[in-house]
Amino acid sequence: MAHAFLPERAVLAVSGPDARAFLHNVVTCNINSLKPGGARYGALLMPQGKIISDFLIYAPVATPETLLLDLPAARLEDLVKRFTMYRLRANVGFEPQADCAIVAFWGDEAAPEGVEAFADPRLDELGTRAVAPRATAEGLGGDAFAYAAHRIALGIPEGGADFLYGDAFPHEADMDQLGGVDFKKGCYIGQEVVSRTQHRGIARTRTVAALLAGAPESGTEIKAGEKTVGRIGSIAGAQGIALVRLDRAAEAKASGLPLLAGDVEVTLKAPDWASFDMEGA
Repeated sequence: MAHAFLPERAVLAVSGPDARAFLHNVVTCNINSLKPGGARYGALLMPQGKIISDFLIYAPVATPETLLLDLPAARLEDLVKRFTMYRLRANVGFEPQADCAIVAFWGDEAAPEGVEAFADPRLDELGTRAVAPRATAEGLGGDAFAYAAHRIALGIPEGGADFLYGDAFPHEADMDQLGGVDFKKGCYIGQEVVSRTQHRGIARTRTVAALLAGAPESGTEIKAGEKTVGRIGSIAGAQGIALVRLDRAAEAKASGLPLLAGDVEVTLKAPDWASFDMEGA
């Protein structure tokens, strides 16, 4: 069963004649080029460049003036408040869709007939996601733990587990690697900080894949001797995701020091889709 109802996700409708222009001007991804039936990965940032919330943005074919955001349910209320603050005179509304829910499909499984699915814009192997009536999503059920294992095996970070909202920059969450930042679109909130990081190549902290020789708890610090290198995030069996300082990981490797999460040895590697390596940004 390669599908899963994701109860920790929420749906927000952004609608009105100015919906696209509004979002394009405040989020990290390009909304102007988003075609009906397509999706984007993006985020709303603080002016200092840190992530308030990331999300997937869908453009339903049947409702050209409405975009649907698939986001962490825990971030919904704050995101609506932030969008409302930035709205000014734009003709756009923000409406949580309590009667809708998110279902993920991967492998060879497709969404059932009558449910519009969108290719996950972060990575083809993630499959598709659908905004479905909540009753339909709950009826489909599926295994959310299997989807988490699939995500972790691909090295895709998840906010709240692998990086902290309000604390991480887009490069630290690998958003630049996963199509979540458009560096050519022009201004948006926090753009100056993100662009400076990109052009100077100073992303020292990244989320990376972690191979585990045991079962540490999520949140356990990774150390090389007495020096903290990072921390463990999501875990599925012997695979995990870790937020690490690349320079400290490289120093540990050069010194022959093992990386330990508690008493569990950790091997770090850049995800297969990443263009950075463990020696630097």
